[in-house]
Amino acid sequence: MIGYRFSHFTPQDESDKSDFERLFDIFKQLISITGGDVSEALSWMNELDKQYKITTPEYGMGDFIEDLKSKGYLQEPTPGQLTPGSKMDQAIRKSAFDEIFGKLKKGGPGNHQTSFSGLGDEQGSDRRPFIFGDGMEQIDMTESLRSAQINHGIGDFTLTEEDLTVSEKEFKTLTSTVLMIDISHSMILYGEDRITPAKKVAMALAEFITTRYPKDTLDILVFGNDAWAVKLKELPYLQVGPYHTNTVAGLELAMDLLRRQKNKNKQIFMITDGKPTCIKVGGRYYKNSFGLDTKILNKTLTLAAQCKKLQIPITTFMIASDPWLQKFVQQFTEVNSGKAYYSTLGGLGNFVFEDYQRNRKRNMR
Repeated sequence: MIGYRFSHFTPQDESDKSDFERLFDIFKQLISITGGDVSEALSWMNELDKQYKITTPEYGMGDFIEDLKSKGYLQEPTPGQLTPGSKMDQAIRKSAFDEIFGKLKKGGPGNHQTSFSGLGDEQGSDRRPFIFGDGMEQIDMTESLRSAQINHGIGDFTLTEEDLTVSEKEFKTLTSTVLMIDISHSMILYGEDRITPAKKVAMALAEFITTRYPKDTLDILVFGNDAWAVKLKELPYLQVGPYHTNTVAGLELAMDLLRRQKNKNKQIFMITDGKPTCIKVGGRYYKNSFGLDTKILNKTLTLAAQCKKLQIPITTFMIASDPWLQKFVQQFTEVNSGKAYYSTLGGLGNFVFEDYQRNRKRNMR
């Protein structure tokens, strides 16, 4: 890995934050960049402290480390060996969620509501007269009492079956999601760190799904030369490997994971920096990193079309601004009738959103 160079640091106004919160914001960024290497992250913090005085005379780096341990963000399985604690990965996901979705306009997806009403999950606004077979839990007592007063008067209060009003409930549906993350070598190629913003987007999406839609299913996979599933807690510490980009392997695994789910609503989120460069043919890898290889491209687009036929939309988050890399994403998304978000490394959260299903394009800030 090439490494990172810190050239300039402009602190934000954090007067309302405690010393621990200020340092913790920096530490969460560094622990993700180092792939969970606590020692390296703390070494970087010490270097930042030397240059920019991020600690205070009253609260030093030693105090910060002790607080990280006491609050459960770090653990010490053996003396002197610090590793991320059980609360660290959730804190990093929450931070990524605030960074990404905090910049997007309000009015995103709801709770997977449908247009159907009846014996559903959530109280709706529709009302109707009571009929035989309705359950007691469906009766809207406030509206029923109001009807009784209108029909019979207040002086001699009477409540009959004709006065009872039932509140319809709105159906909600579950969605199964697979989150695909590109960990090929191109994610750090030419000195550009693309894996860190990719992880931030992945963590923000995972946090969004698990907190907003807790009944949904979420599977996470990474893809390089091959594809394999990872756990949610591993997300903040993913690292790039010496891999090519086998998008086909990722899509095949994603489709296999979704095939096991009983839900009718299924979707794939793919986070990548561009074109596929590898497929597996028999027992060997067919690779070509120079331009878009027709053999690789056709196989990838075929899977995109298959997903469309199975009604599995693919939303691609493109972590790069190179026009020649975006060309593949545009073609891939068009074949799937899916959606694509484009973001530069420096403008994470300021996405350009392209919806091929509705033929729309707009900025998301």
